[in-house]
Amino acid sequence: MQEISKGANVSLTSLSEDAGAVVVGLGWTSATGAGDADVSVLLLDENGKVRSENDFYFYNNPAAADGSVQLLGKTPTSNGDEDRISVDLTAVPEDVARIVVAASQYGGARFGDLDDLRMTVSDRSGEPLVGYSIEDAGVETAFIFGELYRRGEEWKFRAVGQGYETGLTGLATDFGVDVLEDTEPAAAPAAAATVPLPPPREEDGAAVEPAPEPTVTATAAAASATVPAQTRGRAPRTTRKKVTLPKVAKKSLAENDSWRTARLFPVPSLKSDKEREVRATSVLLSVMAQVPELGRRLTAGFGAPAGRMQTFTEVPLPHGDTPKRPDGVIRVERAGKLWTALVETKTHGNPLKDEQVQQYMDIAARRGYEAVITLSNDVALDGSPVVDVKIDGRRKHKVSLWHLSWAEVAHQAQMLIRHEGVDNAAHAWLLQELLEYLQHENSGCHGFQNMGPAWVPVRKGIEDETISPDDERAVDVVESWERLIRQVCLRLGGELGQKALPVQRTRRDSDPRARRVAAGSALCADGRLSAELRIDGTGSVIAVTADLRTGKVRTSVDIPAPEGSYPLATVKRLLRALAEAPADLHVQSLVEGGNGPRGTLERLRPEPGDLLPKDGTAPTGFRLALIKGMGNTRGNTESGFIRGVDAAVDRFYHGVVAHLGAFEARGGRRG
Repeated sequence: MQEISKGANVSLTSLSEDAGAVVVGLGWTSATGAGDADVSVLLLDENGKVRSENDFYFYNNPAAADGSVQLLGKTPTSNGDEDRISVDLTAVPEDVARIVVAASQYGGARFGDLDDLRMTVSDRSGEPLVGYSIEDAGVETAFIFGELYRRGEEWKFRAVGQGYETGLTGLATDFGVDVLEDTEPAAAPAAAATVPLPPPREEDGAAVEPAPEPTVTATAAAASATVPAQTRGRAPRTTRKKVTLPKVAKKSLAENDSWRTARLFPVPSLKSDKEREVRATSVLLSVMAQVPELGRRLTAGFGAPAGRMQTFTEVPLPHGDTPKRPDGVIRVERAGKLWTALVETKTHGNPLKDEQVQQYMDIAARRGYEAVITLSNDVALDGSPVVDVKIDGRRKHKVSLWHLSWAEVAHQAQMLIRHEGVDNAAHAWLLQELLEYLQHENSGCHGFQNMGPAWVPVRKGIEDETISPDDERAVDVVESWERLIRQVCLRLGGELGQKALPVQRTRRDSDPRARRVAAGSALCADGRLSAELRIDGTGSVIAVTADLRTGKVRTSVDIPAPEGSYPLATVKRLLRALAEAPADLHVQSLVEGGNGPRGTLERLRPEPGDLLPKDGTAPTGFRLALIKGMGNTRGNTESGFIRGVDAAVDRFYHGVVAHLGAFEARGGRRG
């Protein structure tokens, strides 16, 4: 990968023969684990202006109808997370001269609070082409990271690194945008695109008084409609109504509860692993071909263009004396060009086989396929391959290897049918049937289910205190733990309609292997597995600790006390907000340099003053924690460790974190 400095530019075609579609990555880390920013993409004409409402893409308007731009969302990396954007340069309209990639922050947050600000551009196969690191971020609240622009018949990348202290408003003004801040904005001219900007967030423990909503008016010759609103919680203005399924099912017409609803994809008869794999592959690929939103979402990150998709199963392909039959083939056609991928599927916790995947990689290279996609219960981690294959660098045609977990498929289906919507009711119904199939106990598509062969001996060694600090098996357990936390985030995020991601408090250039070795040594020493996860739209960082010596899972969150309020009034307000929380919730006050009194919610409700330090010191915050027993098996039964951790996080979020909004609204702010 070529590294360039601020202001430099490079031709993408000079770096790769496969740069017709690229994936742009924006990444950063935060020492607190709570730093974040919203990514935006603007398509500009020769005059540096957006042409219409369809040239502005953000989290609530993530994809272009022509497939040229798609925001893929956040993806966990070995040292944090990264926002990724798919750009099909062959589909970008001819009158678009520049594609600007930016990010903005709100509520007093500054880019100088983030570390390792970085932008990368990869080709269709996932091969990194060029990278650019921002070293001079300070008080800016918006940043243009870089831009893709045309020069003749080729596309080039320029590292911009331009920041704005005035946030998204200042960034927009730089493109000739007029900002109106009247309480009742004047009607925009007919040739103007209007973008309401995000309202201010609550900050520093105090509710901000509603301010006149600033409105950005982008004058463009072809603009005649309204740009989708970039405000949290507000649905975008769209030309087509999106269909989502109701969360509460209609009353059944069955005579009794024993009647089973007829399903498009029945599964009770599935017995063998082969039957499960064949059925699961056929079900998924058929729905991907019929529901463009799902097919595009699952393949865009792999370099597939937006186009007509066809899918096939059990396709015989020549390979030596015996033809090989990959579980599936995906073909996407756009503008006469074809993108193809082989699919290898495993269900019911069966592992992918290195040798088998290697054969498919070789076949794909010889036959001109762009990718091999593996699909199993396992969860992929950056810096840790699911299978080990050798890539022949001498081949001119590159084949990329990608992995999907069944948990990711279920997550994307749930996001579409419950939160984001699809274009028609039939597609929504198909997605619902797919989700019902994936969640059926006989489908074998239940996500990560086994902590691996090292789990039992490591756990026993910790219990007996016989494990050595450098036991390599502990590193394997740490890796499985990371996969489990990633899956917990997928399930919770799909349920809430928010992004939930693991938090990594390490620098982006750190070695994932070294980090896991250090965590393995700590596991052998203290017997605890620890992780943190953050839910988009909240400031909360949920800490999860599994103590293998005591057999307990501890979930907790720290919340700061509002400034300028009376301590006893603050405690009472907190306890009122937690009126529906479990009685066994542990609440502890935090003071400068240490911890204060603690007690269970059941004991503190009649005596809230017991949470205050006896010396009159005002608490700086509070720690809320739930402790739950965990299972003892590998995780494939109801009492398993994996299900125990997932249930603990679910109980803590719905029983505790979800109720903190009342405390936050009165002046507390989650941190």
